[in-house]
Amino acid sequence: MKAEKEKDTLVLHAVTNENAKKIAVAEIIDLSFGKETHEIKERKNLRVIELDAEPGKTYTFNKYFAVFTDNDPVTVSVTDSAINCVKRAKDRGYEACLKEHNAQWATKWETCDVKIDGDDEAQIALRYSIFQLLIVAPVRGTGNSIPARALSGQVYKGAIFWDTEMFMFPFFLYTYPEKAVELMRYRIKTLDGARRKAQTEGAGFRGAFYAWESQETGDDACTYFNIGDPHTGRNLRTHFRDKQVHISGDVAIAMWEYFKITGDDLLLLEGGAEVILECARFYYSYAYFKKDKNRYEILDVIGPDEYHERVNNNAFTNMVVKATFEIAMAVIGYLKHNHPAELDALIMKIDIAEELPCFAEAAELLYIPQPDKETGVIEQFDAYFKLKEATIEELKAQKIHPDEYMGAGQGLAVPTKIIKQADVVTMLNVFRDRYSTEIKKANWEYYEPRTEHGSSLSACGYAMVAAEFGNLDFAYRYFMKTASIDVEAKYKVYVGTIFMGGSHPAANGGAWMTAVFGFGGVKADENKVTIQPRLYKKWNALQFTLFYKGDRFAIKITQKAVEIIANAANKRRHTFIVAGKSIDCSPGSTYTIN
Repeated sequence: MKAEKEKDTLVLHAVTNENAKKIAVAEIIDLSFGKETHEIKERKNLRVIELDAEPGKTYTFNKYFAVFTDNDPVTVSVTDSAINCVKRAKDRGYEACLKEHNAQWATKWETCDVKIDGDDEAQIALRYSIFQLLIVAPVRGTGNSIPARALSGQVYKGAIFWDTEMFMFPFFLYTYPEKAVELMRYRIKTLDGARRKAQTEGAGFRGAFYAWESQETGDDACTYFNIGDPHTGRNLRTHFRDKQVHISGDVAIAMWEYFKITGDDLLLLEGGAEVILECARFYYSYAYFKKDKNRYEILDVIGPDEYHERVNNNAFTNMVVKATFEIAMAVIGYLKHNHPAELDALIMKIDIAEELPCFAEAAELLYIPQPDKETGVIEQFDAYFKLKEATIEELKAQKIHPDEYMGAGQGLAVPTKIIKQADVVTMLNVFRDRYSTEIKKANWEYYEPRTEHGSSLSACGYAMVAAEFGNLDFAYRYFMKTASIDVEAKYKVYVGTIFMGGSHPAANGGAWMTAVFGFGGVKADENKVTIQPRLYKKWNALQFTLFYKGDRFAIKITQKAVEIIANAANKRRHTFIVAGKSIDCSPGSTYTIN
């Protein structure tokens, strides 16, 4: 770090350790009293102000700061950019800067706020969650994403997880799509890193195997020994890096969801289609064809439940793989009809023509664990039902150390049916159109008592599924658990010897999803928006904004009616299905459905 003074501006320069990214922080002061001097001390850039303070008099000064890095789209150096920025801010003055700041935030809240009438505690927790997402949203044009702990500390080394696509992305997709597209551009930007991982991990696969802890280049920051045993101090071998294969499909699903909900195919053309096809290619190279049963299987993986590693045919993972194959074929069909020249160029670029029929076959023949005919319960993975019955309380009572990890090779949960977080229930939530409400209820009732909720990702999945089959009290309880996780700070601080603190943006996204998708009952596809309201009894009204196919709608749900206001600037009519009633929403119109 280097400190210096450029006329009346103080500047700190730094370069990051791993990627040698330049950072500049500039500060300028608006001071009308006293004597000011400057000193550099222990890499600190200090202003010293001396004054004779008079009784009863107020002294006020304003300081302006700017931070620029190599990641910012600048035309001059990061140092000059920072200096120019603070000088402009000082010239404009504090009040003008504050006014612009407030206007920017007013615009953000106008498009992203969710209002809950009748429940101040829920309102505060949800707005806190939304605020946390907004402050870490990537800048337009950067192709950056959001780390699993946002910018709250060094936990997970600032890496990008599946948390972003599955839990944060929906908030941006439906409220702030220009931020959602940046999250997807990050995956396009890191495609080569995913290719490198596929080639070097395990037996050497083809396609794109996206990193469990993705760095700026897409290479994996996750180590093979990443959890310490608090008893011995030794690191435990885990398989998060090499066996969490569902991440590639999570990326492909989000990429396709962006196209379906926005109607914008530019992302597909600028690399999204290539990402999807390379993810399908990876899965085909990873899949095992079992000849005697004439089916493909996905073996040796970890699902969302990280307490059980190296399992076969995890239901969530297999369904993600199946969806990826289906999406790949849908992309081919769409591009063939709408952009044939671009499709031909892409197929030639990645040399994938001969593999495309394989994707269609795999989608049809891939094994998906089915609900039991009597109970409706879906086995989480092969032989899960043969594991020992236990209760969460029994396992916790056996702990020798409070931070003991219950997974890995010899963890307490490994031989039991106790799971870390929503797994089958996550599948039922993500693929909610493929399963009946009865099946969701049966699996929720089976798996919830066996779930430790040892992850901030877990509660919202159970809340949304509970809302769908009518257990609104439970849905509300887990909604509040999700929305207030950082406010109350009731979460695991250590797993083994690893510090796990910091903020939880995935839970913040889960809180928004639970409010809008769960209690609001919102579901959208490429043809329509469906609203099946399930308003909680404490709430008088739930209000939120949705962006759909480039147009904006304000939704208000009360205990007696649903109101839809189509923005006057909307470009065309859209179909809404509200409690089974179909409405064609024209620009500038208001509709009330009782």
